Amino acid sequence: MKWKLDRIISVATLVTSVAALVLVLKKPAPVAPAQSPAAAAANVESVEKKLEQLDQPKEPGQAPAQVRFNSDEITAALAQAAAALPKSMTASAAMAAPGAAAQTGAPTSVPASPDAVIGEGEPQVKDYKVDFDGDVARGQFVTQIGGKDVYVTLAGHLGSKDGYATFDPTEFKVGDLSIPVSMVSSALQQKLSEQRDRLKLPDDVGNIKVENGQLVATQK
Repeated sequence: MKWKLDRIISVATLVTSVAALVLVLKKPAPVAPAQSPAAAAANVESVEKKLEQLDQPKEPGQAPAQVRFNSDEITAALAQAAAALPKSMTASAAMAAPGAAAQTGAPTSVPASPDAVIGEGEPQVKDYKVDFDGDVARGQFVTQIGGKDVYVTLAGHLGSKDGYATFDPTEFKVGDLSIPVSMVSSALQQKLSEQRDRLKLPDDVGNIKVENGQLVATQK
């Protein structure tokens, strides 16, 4: 009887591992639609014009200027910024918000620790997409695991403190596999700490937040 039980456990473990691998490599639903080159260029131009408003000096007694960006504008701006960054740049650096990449080996089971999800070093990432839903920012990008493209999705609350962007994660997925935030939160925050210099807000921006499906930036 014991050998039968051991056999069942072995088979169940194998099935679980294969299912996890399939989910990790499965392409999830995109968080935002692809943009045509013309639309992306228009969105980047819109971002630049809005940022210029924050450059304007305030008159005495005047309230700080405030601008709002939609997810299409931010996605286009990130794509342009990513093209100018080194290929090894992490998502957290490019987005000024935490991103993460899975380990750089072929997974065989559900990740069991933060280090199995948040890799060390600077993994190559590409194909940034962003969506704002209420007060939640959701980002998605592609990295590589074992030579295969894998999608990483990260959601949470974006904010700022002492002139730096902050991020409180609420969702983390590798491929189509959801990973408990409690497993990766400390590793994400460590990654943010390592990238702190890249999370500094522009000198003319006092704070940022996501509100009503838009990124709101307030003049300092």
